[in-house]
Amino acid sequence: MKAIVTGHSRGLGAALAVALVARGASVLGLARAENAALAERIEQVAIDLADPTAVAALSAPGGAVSRFLASSGAGPVLLLNNAGIVEPIGPAGTLDPQAIARAIAVNVTAPLLLADAFIAATADQPDRRVLHVSSGAGRSAYPGWSVYCATKAALDHHARSAAADARPGLRIASVAPGVVDTDMQATLRATPEDRFVLRSRFVSLKDGNALTTPDACAAAMLDHLLGDAFGRNPVADIRDLA
Repeated sequence: MKAIVTGHSRGLGAALAVALVARGASVLGLARAENAALAERIEQVAIDLADPTAVAALSAPGGAVSRFLASSGAGPVLLLNNAGIVEPIGPAGTLDPQAIARAIAVNVTAPLLLADAFIAATADQPDRRVLHVSSGAGRSAYPGWSVYCATKAALDHHARSAAADARPGLRIASVAPGVVDTDMQATLRATPEDRFVLRSRFVSLKDGNALTTPDACAAAMLDHLLGDAFGRNPVADIRDLA
């Protein structure tokens, strides 16, 4: 089994990489910074996923993705598009243009480029699976979160459309992980109320110990990703699958 994980340097991505290694997978991690704790256990490429040119080069024939996937051997081959950024946060019409562009590049452009390259590179594989880590924000509109909501909705619809292509051996799904105790949650709690009116809700979740740990979420996400039901519904929420 081989797996590519984006955003593996911390949070849910790090937990996914560790859990995949524990399940016997060879892992390629893609993030801006390497994960020192996994230095001897996985292959890593430092890349800014906000740079479409760099992602395209990585994804091109002969690039790191195709080299890693060559001779995949037994078991499924996996792409986990986990990396994402929650900023910019604030009412529409008050956002920094560069922050909008960066969010779209990381949350949409990079996953779609990698997914397309992965699907092309694994054309001869009988079991290939793409997981977009989505969000409930892609399915419900929240004030102050217009860019994040839009980018996660894009992943959901990409999964629906790619699933409709019915490529041989391909399963794809965009799965919301629930509310996970990561740096992203800390960012939301640190955002002023006038920028994010739902701030108090996320503070209450933290104070009430209602957040899922990255390790627990990673285990649930991988159970689904590697299970027979993965891809039957191209848009799912891990909390509905327990």
